[in-house]
Amino acid sequence: MGYDPKNPMEGRITDIGPHSYDDMLPPVIKANRGKWLYHEIPESGVLVHYAEGGGVCYTVRVGSPRLVSIEHVREMCDIADTHCEGYLRFTTRNNAEFMVDSKEKCDALIADLKSRGTKFPIGGTGACVTNIVHTQGWVHCHTPATDASGPVKAVMDDLFEYFVSMKLPAQVRIALACCLNMCGAVHASDIALLGVHRKPPMIDNDRITGVCELPLAIAACPLGAIKPAKATNSKGEEVKSVKVNADRCMFCGNCYTMCPAMPLADPEGDGMAILVGGKVSNARSAPKFSKLVVPFLPNNPPRWPEVTEIVRRIVEVYAKDAKKYERIGEWAERIGWEKFFEKCDIPFTEKSIDDYRLAYDTWKTTAAFKYTSHTDAYTK
Repeated sequence: MGYDPKNPMEGRITDIGPHSYDDMLPPVIKANRGKWLYHEIPESGVLVHYAEGGGVCYTVRVGSPRLVSIEHVREMCDIADTHCEGYLRFTTRNNAEFMVDSKEKCDALIADLKSRGTKFPIGGTGACVTNIVHTQGWVHCHTPATDASGPVKAVMDDLFEYFVSMKLPAQVRIALACCLNMCGAVHASDIALLGVHRKPPMIDNDRITGVCELPLAIAACPLGAIKPAKATNSKGEEVKSVKVNADRCMFCGNCYTMCPAMPLADPEGDGMAILVGGKVSNARSAPKFSKLVVPFLPNNPPRWPEVTEIVRRIVEVYAKDAKKYERIGEWAERIGWEKFFEKCDIPFTEKSIDDYRLAYDTWKTTAAFKYTSHTDAYTK
């Protein structure tokens, strides 16, 4: 039957569209909505929220990879069915959270999770390294300069002790984006891993006229680095093609998105940069953009040892030197970014100089530079 505006629910097929969010709320959350007063973190990975009238919600947070099997999801659902009346939620940083309404249920839930080994590590709260939010990488994306799941697994394996404890000065958020289009939170994370291309796209003149709309490929470039051109294919035939001004190219991959005959991936040119000091929080200091500290590290799967070693070094120096509640960017600004490079033993290069002319209000623009022994190799 047709839609009746006077009776909008009549004849409605209820599995079309999303369910009401009320249907997904655990009873303790639904009963105390709008009445929560404060929360505590009695141990790593466990949150206790207190409401008016005595309502209490215990939340147990466990780490989870972003890409999971159906069997893993089913096991999570079995745990939720056993302890949480079937309720389960995922966080924006790829954690899973189980919620119960009593200490006894919480203790039984924790015992069950720990009995499963390290499959469901409890942590990710308070002054810790939170779970890494990341992009698609080689699994799904067509323009990555690095993998996502692989480096994240390697880094979090190495920093596992900081995920299941709260012994850092403040929380450390790590993010990974597999190219500079950044569908991850790389610009505003304490430590950011960013895949970078270093070579312009290659042009396959045997395929380009058959698979590409050349005007779209040209228009896709944000810097106007692509122009129409004539070229010769492998058969010696002259074909319509394009040429790339390598000096203007910023290796973003937009052209490849529109034209599969302009691949950008390169085993030697692709790698990873590390940025430091971003945050979204407005506490104690204003939100900050992250700053480039390591311009390039090679892709060395499966464990990315160079990336893992640098990240651990930054975390350990920060843990030893920062004040309580001080985020990495706040610590670096207090001691000076020059000292940051020195303490973390990271070579300083011109790539780390803030020279983006449209960001004078947010980036360091003073001509004064604190020369230290660590910058001698660059400044001499």
